[in-house]
Amino acid sequence: MTSQFPAETSASGAFVRQPYTFRGRFSRDGSTPFPAEAGRYRLYVSLACPWAHRAVIVRELLGLQDAISLAVVDPVRDERGWALRPGDGHGPDTVGGFQFLSEAYLRSDPNYQGRYTVPCIWDTQTGQLVTNNYPDITLDFETEFTAFQRPGAPDLYPEALRPEIDALNAVIYEEVNNGVYRAGFAANQARYDEAVTTLFARLDALEQHLATRRYLVGGQLTEADIRLFTTLVRFDAVYVGHFKCNLRRLVDYPNLWGYARDLYQRPAFRETVNFDHIKRHYYLTHPKLDPTGIVPLGPLTDWDAPHQRERLA
Repeated sequence: MTSQFPAETSASGAFVRQPYTFRGRFSRDGSTPFPAEAGRYRLYVSLACPWAHRAVIVRELLGLQDAISLAVVDPVRDERGWALRPGDGHGPDTVGGFQFLSEAYLRSDPNYQGRYTVPCIWDTQTGQLVTNNYPDITLDFETEFTAFQRPGAPDLYPEALRPEIDALNAVIYEEVNNGVYRAGFAANQARYDEAVTTLFARLDALEQHLATRRYLVGGQLTEADIRLFTTLVRFDAVYVGHFKCNLRRLVDYPNLWGYARDLYQRPAFRETVNFDHIKRHYYLTHPKLDPTGIVPLGPLTDWDAPHQRERLA
């Protein structure tokens, strides 16, 4: 059976993330096989996964809850992959009828050999996966599902800012979002040192960047902020200890910590953060990193403390 644990490494000991092979795109005008329609598609996520969390936040911010249904997997993943179980009010899966997310992958492609990843989107009309390529999912929600967004929904990917957003996203992905995984799953000291040094150099730069700006790009909430937030909200809870990203904590960065609280205190962010799922997933799913399976009680952090970022508006 294909391993479902994200610990692939190169010959040099560096963590390598697998390619995402389902890459269908949605379209407003029907120019792709998957036109943007309400009620047709189902989003499968883990509340523990930072890549999936992006899609959940964007779905909430844009008011797409009625247009795109949601299924949440159990946070504890084993060799069978993500399970859809009763509990936490999220299961069973009444739309796809899946007990394991692998069923959606193998129904779409019986020869599929990769990991069964979240987020992914199932087309209930054709009975196949549209995409598991997480960067495309939020962009398509923002640009192709506009007819189904709530009145007054924010423009998270404004056309004039896209070059700047894309450039920043590329750096944040490589050095922060994926950087914590490159540190956590490094197979030797040199690759770990390299990943951690790069990660904290970027966090230091972002700390300075946010000293005079409330948001990353253009003075408004954008896709870039959402992508950074999902790593920051997990940083002290799991990445500092579990992935050994411990040169500094998020709370040691005044601007980044205030910025993260500023976002968290908005309903679409707060209501989609589940620290129980986050900690149980990481500490119970990676036995090579945490063989005891003990889930830490801490850290005790006050995400509701005043952030005082309004002055930068």
